[in-house]
Amino acid sequence: MVGSSASPVAAQGPVVSLRQVTKRFPGVVANDHVTIDLWPGEVHVLLGENGAGKSTLVGMLSGLQKPDEGEILIDGSAIDIASPRQALDLGIGTVFQHSMLVPSLTLVDNFTLGGPWWKRPDREGVAARMREQASSIGIRIDPYALAGSLSLGEQQQVEIVRALMRGSRCLILDEATAMLTPRDAEQLGELMRRLVARGLAVVFITHKLNEALAYGDRISVLRLGKNAGAMEPQVLKSADTSAAMAEVVRMMFGTNAFGEAESGAREMRAVGGRPVLAVDGLAVDDGSVPLSGISFTVAAGEILGLAGIDGNGQKQLAEALAGQRPIRSGSLKLKGVSLEKAGVGERRSHGLRYVTDDRLGEGTVGTFPVSTNLLLKQIGDRPFWKSGVEQPAAIADNARRYVGEFDVRTPSIETPVAKLSGGNIQKVLLARELSGAAEAVIFAKPTYGLDVQNIRSSRRRIREAAEAGRAVLLISTDLEEILELADRIAVMSQGRIVGTVDNDADARRKIGELMSGMTV
Repeated sequence: MVGSSASPVAAQGPVVSLRQVTKRFPGVVANDHVTIDLWPGEVHVLLGENGAGKSTLVGMLSGLQKPDEGEILIDGSAIDIASPRQALDLGIGTVFQHSMLVPSLTLVDNFTLGGPWWKRPDREGVAARMREQASSIGIRIDPYALAGSLSLGEQQQVEIVRALMRGSRCLILDEATAMLTPRDAEQLGELMRRLVARGLAVVFITHKLNEALAYGDRISVLRLGKNAGAMEPQVLKSADTSAAMAEVVRMMFGTNAFGEAESGAREMRAVGGRPVLAVDGLAVDDGSVPLSGISFTVAAGEILGLAGIDGNGQKQLAEALAGQRPIRSGSLKLKGVSLEKAGVGERRSHGLRYVTDDRLGEGTVGTFPVSTNLLLKQIGDRPFWKSGVEQPAAIADNARRYVGEFDVRTPSIETPVAKLSGGNIQKVLLARELSGAAEAVIFAKPTYGLDVQNIRSSRRRIREAAEAGRAVLLISTDLEEILELADRIAVMSQGRIVGTVDNDADARRKIGELMSGMTV
């Protein structure tokens, strides 16, 4: 049996309802006529890959954004949630993935922030209420502890206490377990059960299917901004874990319940030869998703897809391969050369390249011009620097070449890269990482957040990289993308590769089984 013993759904109806809600941004429809009911006494799990529209829904419920179409109902009445303050007044509280507490202040001082400037805060009274509220949900907090001294799990508990003190009846936990240790995540799950027992409606947003099935009373899945399906409480209670997980995978990725695929697989290519990139027994220590026993090879001209629900160690693996995260054990070889102890620069010089999914935060420096970002990993190298002195003409020539070759739409090569669109920033990354003597390229979610035209352009570049004889590791949570591009597909779950399949006509079914914990 999956799910937990939930409180009976209250007869008065949903606390919050979204009816045909649509939200558009330039070039993308984030939510497309989404309808969801949030019931008291239930943990309602909201699932969907990055870009599915979950964060936009949270933004509208939290008063940060307004729907373009449709309506939000509170206790059955349509309400225009105009601000975060109004959302709180309506009883909608949100606990975000990253704590909103000021780390240098005590908890009680965090709770009294924002009060009237002319009135001295009642710190003792607030502290007493904090202890009382925490005790009522089975936790203990010290109001006079510094926020920065608490673990992430403890900070989230404090955020929940604050939401309850503000009268929240609907509590949204947005990716609340993403940064937590397994034990802290388990404690949060236990706390959710206590909250719904009090009659709260809890919205739990996660990428982790095991958490969804362990803590959820009802599951809704978004796919490409639309309702992709739902599992009602009676279904979750009656289904066994493997059947429930198979159904969730079907809704998220468009497979039917381990039956026929909804679209055909790509034509198989003949790829062989000695491996260019070889990983054996790789282990990486990480507080949230440690990696262990990671082994795979990628041949010249091959695209190996790495599929899986986001949050199962894909980012940690990409960073470990690129040299941005230490490898505890195991080997990493590029054309037979051991690189597991090499730094980022040395790996790059051997031909190992990494296209990160964090274009602005990690892949580029937003305030630097396009020309400099194209050489960001070659600062100080000839011919662009000589004896530490910048050579503007060489830098400009390089920039003009790649801006033209990769069709980077920019007013000037001196334009700060942050002023470009997401698609053009991605072109800068591709130009930088695919240039020179690239032997193997790691792509991490290369089309996330792009419009259709730039998705096609990026996928074409990935194909061309393989056709040029490079070994390609394509890490993506978009199953359609992997099925379109990859020659073989490995599936990652909880920090391990649980299986690898050929991208043949039966690949979609096999991937679904691996994702849901079944053996192929």
